[in-house]
Amino acid sequence: MEINEKKAKKEQLTQIINKYASYLKLEKSLSLNTFDAYMADLDKLLSFLLLESVDVLAVSYDDLQRFAAGLHDIGISPRSQARILSGVKSFFHFLVLSDYLESDPCVLLEAPKIGFKLPEVLTVEEIDQIIAAVDRSKAEGQRNRAILETLYSCGLRVSELTQLKLSDLYFEEGFVKVVGKGDKQRLVPISPRAIEEIKLYFIDRNQFRIKPEYADFVFVSKRLGKPLSRIMVFHLIKELADVVGIVKNISPHTFRHSFATHLLEGGANLRAIQSMLGHESITTTEIYTHIDQRTLRYEILEHHPRNIKYRREKQNLFH
Repeated sequence: MEINEKKAKKEQLTQIINKYASYLKLEKSLSLNTFDAYMADLDKLLSFLLLESVDVLAVSYDDLQRFAAGLHDIGISPRSQARILSGVKSFFHFLVLSDYLESDPCVLLEAPKIGFKLPEVLTVEEIDQIIAAVDRSKAEGQRNRAILETLYSCGLRVSELTQLKLSDLYFEEGFVKVVGKGDKQRLVPISPRAIEEIKLYFIDRNQFRIKPEYADFVFVSKRLGKPLSRIMVFHLIKELADVVGIVKNISPHTFRHSFATHLLEGGANLRAIQSMLGHESITTTEIYTHIDQRTLRYEILEHHPRNIKYRREKQNLFH
C-alpha cells in the first residue's frame, strides 16, 4: 500500500509540474530564459523538500523559511536569493489558482534586501584561468595548483586548507576530514581531479625540508619547512588573478563562495551544499542528520563544474 501511495504521489507531482510549465508558457507568456529560470528555481525547492521528506502540497511557511535560510547560509547573493524566492512564490501562487492549495504558504515569506554590496563570485571560466595560470615549472608550482584545486573542489575555508593533515586524507574513500569552526569535524568529498593534483604535489613535497613537528601538514612552505599561512594563500590567489587580468576583489573565500554558487546553479541539493560547507542552519542544528555521506558525495561530484570538465577530458582520452 505504501509503495502504491508513493507512486501515486510521484505521478501527481509530475502532473502538477507539467501543468505549471504550461501555465508559465501559455498564461504568463514568459520568455524562454525566464521560463528556464523559474523551472530551475522549482527544481531547487523540490530537491530540498525531497531530502526533508515534505510533501509539496503540505509545505508550511516554516519549511519555506528553512529553504530561504539555507540559501543565505551557503552564501548565495541577496539578488540571487530574491530571484529564486520569486520563482518559488510563482509556483505556490499557481497551486492556489489551480485549487491544489486553499492558502498560500508564501504570503509572509520575505525576500532579502538587495541594496548592500554583493560578494564577488568568480565565473567557472575565471576559476579555470586562475588555476591554469600556475607555473608548474617552479619549485612550488604543483603545490599551488593542488591548493587551488582543493579550495575549489572542496569549498574549504582557507584556515581549514592550511590546517589539513596527511592523516586526514582518505583518498580511497574519496573524502578528507576537515576541522572547521569550533573544532567541529566533518567529512568532505574530494574530487578525482583534486586527488590527482595532490598526489603529483607529493612528489615535490618529498624534496621539501619539512620541520619534524610539521611533517603531518599537507600544504607546507618549501623555504620555511612549515605550514602555509592564510596570508600566503591570499597572496597566491591575488597574484594569479593579476596575471590573468581579473580585476575583481577576490580572496580564498571567493573560491568557497563561488564553489557554493556554482553547485547550486548546477542543480546540487541545498542541504548537501550546506553540509559540505560545514554550516549550521539558521533555524535548526539538526538538519543534516539524514544526509548520508554517499548521497552527499554524489551530489557534489555530479554537479561541480570542474568535475564535469574532468570527466569529459578523461572520456576523450579513451576515444
